[in-house]
Amino acid sequence: MTTPASIQRKIIHVDMDCFYAAVEMRDQPELANVPLAVGGMRSGRGVLTTCNYIARQYGIRSAMPTHKAMQLCPDLVLVPPRMAAYQDASQQVQAIFHDYADAIEPLSLDEAYLDVTSSQACRGSATLIAEQIRQDIFDKTGLTASAGVAPVKFLAKIASDLNKPNGLFVIKPEQVSEFIETLALEKISGVGKVSIEKLHHQGLYTGGDIRRAERDKLKQIFGKFGEMLWMRCQGVDERAVSNDRQRKSVAVERTFAQDEGDQGILVERLMALLPELQRRSEKHLKQAKMNKLGVKVKFADFQQTTKEQQCQQIDETTLLELFNEALARGKGKAVRLIGLHIGLAPEQQNQSPQLILPF
Repeated sequence: MTTPASIQRKIIHVDMDCFYAAVEMRDQPELANVPLAVGGMRSGRGVLTTCNYIARQYGIRSAMPTHKAMQLCPDLVLVPPRMAAYQDASQQVQAIFHDYADAIEPLSLDEAYLDVTSSQACRGSATLIAEQIRQDIFDKTGLTASAGVAPVKFLAKIASDLNKPNGLFVIKPEQVSEFIETLALEKISGVGKVSIEKLHHQGLYTGGDIRRAERDKLKQIFGKFGEMLWMRCQGVDERAVSNDRQRKSVAVERTFAQDEGDQGILVERLMALLPELQRRSEKHLKQAKMNKLGVKVKFADFQQTTKEQQCQQIDETTLLELFNEALARGKGKAVRLIGLHIGLAPEQQNQSPQLILPF
């Protein structure tokens, strides 16, 4: 759908609040006022899927090892995930989105982008649409959602996190420049631990710092990432809201019940993952070409490394070479997790450049 050049895009990012935990609290009201986490059973190498906001007050977070979470909060209540219940709630939420937007881009079960530029609902106000969507979600599912409204995608996503839980934050087009000026760079999607350290080393901490930096210098130092970051901090994000997202990789991994240091056993376990990777890859390789093969190793101290190589097919010899190189980085440390993955080359399409439209 092409938007007329006289109209500014209106993007909403909706993010459910502690989604899995919220479904559990809704279905089991006795859990509503206790520190709660989903996943990560006490025995073995459990990892939390998510937790409620009471648990977060103890410093607990998603993807935290269970044993660490229990140290922070001995009274933490753990429940196993119920994917069928979460998928059912997600389908109800997605149905609500279709009442207000034609262009919807789901990111996961609990979040999505909506382009409501042309929506006539709520007198065409993106702010009112976001409020109504949140109300509909609560009325129909008993769950709360937070939302961000902005003229571009990356700002809408940042905004949805600013008034959590059960909140709304709006960045109007005339507020974009002021908002970005003091925006911490780590808030921008794609800026991780490694890149933020490099940015800080260059004296770059906020969006305003990037705005005033030389574009060519950023590109020289950081490559395409530097170019992307400079554009974002000018308020430019040309990505359209699209439900035609292409998978970029397929992966499989396993966490061991006990750390393993025997290289022969590790190789056997790695090769045992191959059939599952091939099974998961089969349907995707009918639509895209493989362009990369890689392995992942997480050591007993939770340090993690990945080794990849350009490759057009799953080759066992190449895989073993990559695995041995990854293991060597641990300098003899035992291993708690191994994984392998393939990269998928995106389909080449001729696309006209999109305009960043005025309000």
